[in-house]
Amino acid sequence: MSKTKSGALWEDREVLFDLPFAYLKLRSGEKIFDRIEPVEDTKGNTGTKGRMVVTNLRLIWHSLSSPRINLSVGLNCIISTSTKVVNSGLRGTTQALYLLAAYRSSRYEFIFTNLAPNCVRHYTSVAGVHKAYTASRPYRDLKLRSAIIHNKQLRILPLERICLNEHSIWNLSSESGNLGTMVVTNVRVVWYADINDSFNVSLPYITIDSISTRDSKFGEALVISARQSSGGYVLGFRADPKERLYSLRDELKELHRAYSERPVFGVEMSWNEQPSEPPKDDIEELQEIGEPRGEMGPNLYLASQLAQNKPDDEIQPVYSAYLGLAIEPLKEGFTLKSLFEVQTSSS
Repeated sequence: MSKTKSGALWEDREVLFDLPFAYLKLRSGEKIFDRIEPVEDTKGNTGTKGRMVVTNLRLIWHSLSSPRINLSVGLNCIISTSTKVVNSGLRGTTQALYLLAAYRSSRYEFIFTNLAPNCVRHYTSVAGVHKAYTASRPYRDLKLRSAIIHNKQLRILPLERICLNEHSIWNLSSESGNLGTMVVTNVRVVWYADINDSFNVSLPYITIDSISTRDSKFGEALVISARQSSGGYVLGFRADPKERLYSLRDELKELHRAYSERPVFGVEMSWNEQPSEPPKDDIEELQEIGEPRGEMGPNLYLASQLAQNKPDDEIQPVYSAYLGLAIEPLKEGFTLKSLFEVQTSSS
C-alpha cells in the first residue's frame, strides 16, 4: 500500500515492518522526543544492536548495521507498556521494555532491551510519550456528542486558538435542521446546538477530506466530508445569507490548507531530566533503505503464542527437533523451517 507524508495520518495507526526509507522519514508535524542507542529488539532481532527513535506519533526501531531491518509502531496501536525480565542475546538476563500492540486483527508483542548498563530511558520515554499521546486525542480524533462545551463556551485545548465564532449556523443532520454555533480554531471545526450543547461535533483538520458547497433540500449547503479512516461522515451546514456561506467555506479551506502544511498533533512532553544528547533527526541521516526485504518481521511476531496475549503460565516450552533445544510453542500453521525459509528467500 502506498504511503504519503501528506493527507491521511497513518504513522500513529499502523504497525509496519521492514519499511523503505521514505516511510521512516518524519512527516510534517512529526517530531522526535528521544533517540536511544544501542537498543536491541529482543523479540524479533535478538543479538542486533539498533536505534530507537520516539516521536509524537510512533516508535521507530532500526538496526544500526542494516537500517533496512526496521519497524514502526504507531502510538495509537499500543495497548500497554511495562517492564519484563528477558534473556537478551547481547546482555543476558535483564529488565526490558515490554510493549503489547494491536493492528487490524493481529496482536504483537515487542521487547526492547537498552544495552547501556542501568539505563531505563527507553521505558520512561516510550511510556511518557504514549501517555501524552493518549491525553491529546481531541487534536486528531473526530468526536460526536462529547464533553467539549462548558457554559456555551468551547473547552480550548493547550495549543488551540479560536479563529472564527459563527452564530446562527444550521446543522442539516435532521429533517428540520438544528440551529447552533460553529467555532473554528487552528486545529479543528466545532459545531454545537444552541438548545442542547451536548449535541455537537468536533472535526480536527487532520480528519477532513474535503470542504465544499453544494445543493441540498435545504438549499445551498456547506459540506464537510471526513476521511474514511475517521468514519467517512458527511456533514452539512447552512447559513443565511448565501454569501456568508461562501466566505465561511473559503476561510475553512484556507485554514485546512495551512494546517496540512504545519499540522499540530497536540503531543507535548517536558522532561524532568533531559536526555544526555539533544534529539536529532537521525532518520534523515540513514542511507536509502530500498524496497521491503520481505515478511520475516510480521511472520516472526505473529508466530508467537505470547503475541496472542496468553498468560505466561499457560505456555509451556516444547522440544524442537529442528533446533535441538526447548522453545516457545508456535501458533498453528507456523513452523521454524517455514520462518527460516522466508528469511533466506527475502535476504
